[in-house]
Amino acid sequence: MPLYLIERNFAEQLEVSPEAAAGIIRINDDVGVRWLYSFLSADKMKTYCLYEASSVELIREAARRNGLPADVVIEVSELSPPSQFGALAPG
Repeated sequence: MPLYLIERNFAEQLEVSPEAAAGIIRINDDVGVRWLYSFLSADKMKTYCLYEASSVELIREAARRNGLPADVVIEVSELSPPSQFGALAPG
């Protein structure tokens, strides 16, 4: 399944309750996307979220239904130093 990184910019600091997060997951399930995890900026006004979905259109539809911005959506692939490059040499 393709991976997408979504940059979201908010006008005010973001505070997400467990109930709000559960609602987002329910809507995502209805659309067919999976929220894997997110990073929140130090000022709490920007997030970077990793999602699985079959298309960018589904990512944008889930964002629209959730009332969330999706300012930048890019397809990405996973790259992990230990699995891709072996152990790092001491140094």
